[in-house]
Amino acid sequence: MYLEQGPAAHGWVEDQVWTAARVATLIGRKFHISYSVSGATRLMHRLGFSPQVPARRVAERDEQAVTAWKEATWAEVKEPGRPAEATSASRTKPGSPDGRPKDEPGAGAAAPRS
Repeated sequence: MYLEQGPAAHGWVEDQVWTAARVATLIGRKFHISYSVSGATRLMHRLGFSPQVPARRVAERDEQAVTAWKEATWAEVKEPGRPAEATSASRTKPGSPDGRPKDEPGAGAAAPRS
């Protein structure tokens, strides 16, 4: 089976995971059939495979430099989060605790209609 040979055997040497897009491309190359990515996903599940998403990292990434930057610089530039106290998602002004003020229309008994 082509999938058991691994991605490198079919030209993908940057990482060793089968993605649905790669499987769809492989099916097209080997069988001259057009498969969609979602169709390749369903086919892989039927065969017992699960598609993987490759990590998008630079091969030259320096993990020690990244860790040092996170510890030294990120703490300084990171904005503080929202306060822990209860807040409202509404942008409107909160209502008065007593309801409507006494001198506002409608505060008293209903006025008779004329």
